[in-house]
Amino acid sequence: MKRNYNILLLVLLLAFGSCSFTTKVDDNPDKDKLLIQIITLALDQLHFEPKTVDDNFSKEVFVDYLEQVDPLKRYFLKSDIEDFKKYETQIDDQLKNYDITFFNEVYERLVKRQDEAKAYYQEILEKPFDFSKDETYDADYENLPYAKNKKELKDRWRQQLKFNTLSNFDALMTQQEDDKASNKEDLEIKTPKQLEEDARAETLKALDNYFTDYIKDMQRKDWFSMYVNTIVEEYDPHTSYMAPVDKDRFDQQMSGKLEGIGARLQKKMDYIKIVELISGGPAWRDGQIEVGDLILKVRQGDEKEAVSVVGMRIDDAIKLIKGPKGTDVVLTMKKVDGTIEDIKITRDLVELEETYAKSSIVKKDERMYGVINLPKFYVDFNDYKERNAASDIKLEIERLKEQGIEGLVIDLRNNGGGSLKTVVDMAGLFIKDGPIVQVKETGSQKEVLKDTDKSITWDGPLVIMVNELSASASEILAAAMQDYKRAIIIGSKQTYGKGTVQNVLDLNRMVRNSSHGDLGALKLTRQKFYRINGGSTQLEGVKSDIAVPDRYSFIDIGERDQENPLPWDKITPVNYEVWDSYFDYDTTIQNSKNRMSNNTQLKLIEQSAKWAKTQMEDKTYSLNYTKYKAELDLNEEQAKQFDAISDYKTNLTFSSLPYEQQMFTQDTVLKQKRERWHENLSKDVYVEEALNVLDDLNNTYRINKVATIKD
Repeated sequence: MKRNYNILLLVLLLAFGSCSFTTKVDDNPDKDKLLIQIITLALDQLHFEPKTVDDNFSKEVFVDYLEQVDPLKRYFLKSDIEDFKKYETQIDDQLKNYDITFFNEVYERLVKRQDEAKAYYQEILEKPFDFSKDETYDADYENLPYAKNKKELKDRWRQQLKFNTLSNFDALMTQQEDDKASNKEDLEIKTPKQLEEDARAETLKALDNYFTDYIKDMQRKDWFSMYVNTIVEEYDPHTSYMAPVDKDRFDQQMSGKLEGIGARLQKKMDYIKIVELISGGPAWRDGQIEVGDLILKVRQGDEKEAVSVVGMRIDDAIKLIKGPKGTDVVLTMKKVDGTIEDIKITRDLVELEETYAKSSIVKKDERMYGVINLPKFYVDFNDYKERNAASDIKLEIERLKEQGIEGLVIDLRNNGGGSLKTVVDMAGLFIKDGPIVQVKETGSQKEVLKDTDKSITWDGPLVIMVNELSASASEILAAAMQDYKRAIIIGSKQTYGKGTVQNVLDLNRMVRNSSHGDLGALKLTRQKFYRINGGSTQLEGVKSDIAVPDRYSFIDIGERDQENPLPWDKITPVNYEVWDSYFDYDTTIQNSKNRMSNNTQLKLIEQSAKWAKTQMEDKTYSLNYTKYKAELDLNEEQAKQFDAISDYKTNLTFSSLPYEQQMFTQDTVLKQKRERWHENLSKDVYVEEALNVLDDLNNTYRINKVATIKD
């Protein structure tokens, strides 16, 4: 089938999306084969850069799927992998024939090995562990070879279980010492032997829960879903299959309401990882949880027992974390710096309202400035004129101008992107007219998206703040303003590096017969966007004019760190005129660099980021309690040197605009949210420097204008 089938399938493209989803299909071999047929066809015809499905592709799927189903290498033996090897270069042929033999054989062997593993841990946990013995546990699963035989595999289980029990033992010991220090009444003092027994019982309970609630609950359809996603993710990190339940979740997210703690989660190896905090949500308001933190256990507010979510299916973990508004959940978190904390969060309804643009005014010396925070480039696809990020930003700027601001900061940190049309309209607020971004899909001519509105909403000094998590539409705006020399970009060395556009394809509309049930949807990469200077933001992102260190500086977090990203490339530039003004950007940028080179707060943040990186890379742990405890104590002591980061305070005071202050009399929750935001702004060294940059721009404007008039 030729690529002109593109036009027919394009009618089926529904909406933009950027989330990853777990997949599920029914236990129906015919449906499985139909799904493979439709998805491979769609990927071949519609993906921006279709893969050649050959032996090399087969080898990639082979390795990646085995890593997906056994990431900790605690089920399969080396002999199992050797048995599977016969399929290493056959998966491509199987896909072309809608054959799922490889999947079936791996699944059957996996079920057998999981039953054996259950017997391993039950036998191992019947006997006490000796925490005085010198022994180490290596958690570097990626470089760990498969066990040669069952004896070696069982010993691997023993080490992992001993490590889990050691962690529980230390927690019980610490709690008992704290209770003794606080003179807790009716305290039963337990011996180390008794505490070890309790710790082992807790490990057993966690494993029982894991095998009962996760492994036993995992059906063939769930493993097949993983296989399907392994195939589609070979194309790029943002292409994924959405089963019916996940498509429903996607639609719910588009409706603008999320329930729970207000955090987006992702499965990373055996852990549930915080990948985003929803602005205005409970976790965001509480301030104790950060992107990169791992959730280890979940306890309901009215229960005493915590449930381990290590190794649990993400859907099941989410069910434990979610709950009715007003109820409490206690999360045992492994923080980015390696420390363990119990964090209590009161669940709430997370409104989309708090993902909308919000603004604040700040007086710095004799000047008034405006700060606008934009968490997303949001839009209602059914009614673009109803409300979108561009129209909201324009309204906020007009309100700030009424207050007499002399400079504007737009904060795009942690902004993962959104609507392409919205960012084009927003960029037009700061220039007269002209091209904003170039968009290209395979086999088609490039399209130049332009601002055609000659009006300018803001022509004064402009600073755009970004970080490593600023992606997609955020990168388009930052890149356009940088190319026009319309704004100074301040933030991380480079942004995320996502220069691609995804669409969602409803798979049900590709078949006439509905007897197979709901097939779900496929989110796939259709286009790449390019700067007006011709360069792509893919992988490279946008390089800040003023680069500052932050806590993500040494963490692999960008597009370039994902598997199978599309490559960087460039196309021909378009004609555009650089912004004509009296601002001296070069002098301003150099002044900022000089200031920051002597900023003790930024130096401390950089040291903290480096230290956090070393903590993440250390994957070897002592199983001797004395040494283990010493390492923990050292870790806690080292972490104290960075306490000053959270104690930082500027002399700036931020306040809401008059229209919001009037709303506070009726909406105390909104008042609380804004006060929390303003408090964070007053402690933000990056915002402080952004305002210094505005000062410098204003000073150079006056000097250059006076000089021009004299000439």
